[in-house]
Amino acid sequence: MTEKYIIKQLSIFSENKAGKLAAIAKIFLDTGVSIQAFNIAEANNFGVVRAIVDKPEIAFNEFAKQNYALQYTDVLAIKMKDVPGGLYEVANLLGGLNINIEYAYAFRSGEYGALIVKVTNPREAALKIVEAGIELLPAKDYNF
Repeated sequence: MTEKYIIKQLSIFSENKAGKLAAIAKIFLDTGVSIQAFNIAEANNFGVVRAIVDKPEIAFNEFAKQNYALQYTDVLAIKMKDVPGGLYEVANLLGGLNINIEYAYAFRSGEYGALIVKVTNPREAALKIVEAGIELLPAKDYNF
């Protein structure tokens, strides 16, 4: 039941240098892969590009061919009200369910926001979240 909520996120590791983001974006362009959500985190001289894309396998294979260090990470997308307090409501509910958020980023999609979360055990967390009546967005909306 919870598998339908597990979204494959690409985590692409790259040097933190001018032009590297353009090179990564060019791979997405050349493969016809559409970015659904995107985040960059930095650590010293390296960056981690986290991307949810429509065709993760195609993107993964192309980045691997070009010798990028990368991995899949399972994440969840939680529907969030796009109003002041929307983030608090979701974070408070997850805390109340004893679900630890390792990292998160958000985006707005039309009438609502979505909070992408990396949690300790995404399948177990998805079950708790659904049982608590919190709306998870299905992976098919992001990974086609």
